[in-house]
Amino acid sequence: QVQLVESGGGLVQAGGSLRLSCAASGRTFTNYAVGWFRQAPGKERDVVAVVNWSGDNTYYVDSVKGRFTISRDNAKNTVYLQMNSLKPEDTAVYYCAAKNTVQPVALIHDYDYWGQGTQVTVSS
Repeated sequence: QVQLVESGGGLVQAGGSLRLSCAASGRTFTNYAVGWFRQAPGKERDVVAVVNWSGDNTYYVDSVKGRFTISRDNAKNTVYLQMNSLKPEDTAVYYCAAKNTVQPVALIHDYDYWGQGTQVTVSS
């Protein structure tokens, strides 16, 4: 079992930045790909960014490319999502999820473990 805990959410003005953290416990995190997802009110949960087990393969949804950066520190069992130039449309609950795989991120379609989410609100 892997437990995931997100932190770092909050209220920020448009154009501001936040860094989300996803801390894992329970098992070694090294062989897990991790994705960040978000769900806005009344909408489905969508993928935002994914990083593979070693950190050298990533995916971003088009709407966040150039603004968000996903990274990981396996020594700390933590994955980060640096969010810059935030927009009101980025407002959502952000979740991290992990999957025990060494596949490239393009081949990952489901996840084994999910966190509880952290709220990000961007005011205009």
